[in-house]
Amino acid sequence: MSFGTTGQDARMYNVTCTGPTNQDVPQHCGEYSVTVKIVDYYCSAGCAGTMDLSQEAFAMIADPNAGKVNIECKNLW
Repeated sequence: MSFGTTGQDARMYNVTCTGPTNQDVPQHCGEYSVTVKIVDYYCSAGCAGTMDLSQEAFAMIADPNAGKVNIECKNLW
């Protein structure tokens, strides 16, 4: 999944929590989706499909204590 780059190439995504990443830890999804703009892109080995949201954006889609959740993202432009 390509998340774009900085500047004019930045892309907007609608992000929704779809479930927990660890069944042993309660990670509750919220009721909302959030629209985010990718402002920076970095991918080290093994990060394919990873999106690091701001604390504010994450709190809109999931319990901040979850730390990590599965998401669905839709490219808006």
